[in-house]
Amino acid sequence: MSAAAAPDLSVTGQRGTDPVDEYVTTLAAALRGPARVKQRLVEEIRDGLADTVAVYADGGMSRDRAARQAVHEFGTPEELVPSCQRELTIAQARHTARRVALTSPFLVACWYLVRNAWTSWTDAGQEGPALHVAQLLAFHLATVAGAGALLAAALLAATGALARWLPTPDRLPAVVAWAGTTASAAMAVATVTLAVAALLAAQWTLIALAGALAAVSHAVMAPSVRACRRCARLPVG
Repeated sequence: MSAAAAPDLSVTGQRGTDPVDEYVTTLAAALRGPARVKQRLVEEIRDGLADTVAVYADGGMSRDRAARQAVHEFGTPEELVPSCQRELTIAQARHTARRVALTSPFLVACWYLVRNAWTSWTDAGQEGPALHVAQLLAFHLATVAGAGALLAAALLAATGALARWLPTPDRLPAVVAWAGTTASAAMAVATVTLAVAALLAAQWTLIALAGALAAVSHAVMAPSVRACRRCARLPVG
């Protein structure tokens, strides 16, 4: 028994199926990226095919033949995927960079809360090793998150206003993905560290609040970061 073949992205035009619908469905299944951007891109291609079909139908072709001719002129989905995927990958990189830029400052806020707790404990003569370790670790993680936020803001500019004059680097989505991964990991570590510190601390309210902020920030950022890593690994044209 022969091994299973790789999915064929070409349009076969089987009897009883609409060539345009089949083409668009096949193309959409091969693309990865933000749902809204992907839907808009696929709809634009569908509209282009529909316009071409209408032109041929007005010229006297049957609807089925006009659809097949329009699909043939567009090329196979396999030929179209790389250029479409590049647009979606950049869109996903921008989406992820925006998440990093907006959520990373919350880790800075976590450090601020822990620092305030440390100050109040020191003034009351109740300083403890758990809070001291949490403060130091939160500071270093906040530094990482702050650097990630600055890098994300620069990447947003590189794919936004600056893209009008400068080409977008091919490796930029991968840079966004790993910058986001680093910031997301920092938030995950901060969440665990602050949770442990809150359990050991006598006055745990501020530390628990800081841990909750870190956990929420990680939850908001992580899905977008994973999607960006997947898109960055896909071939683009």
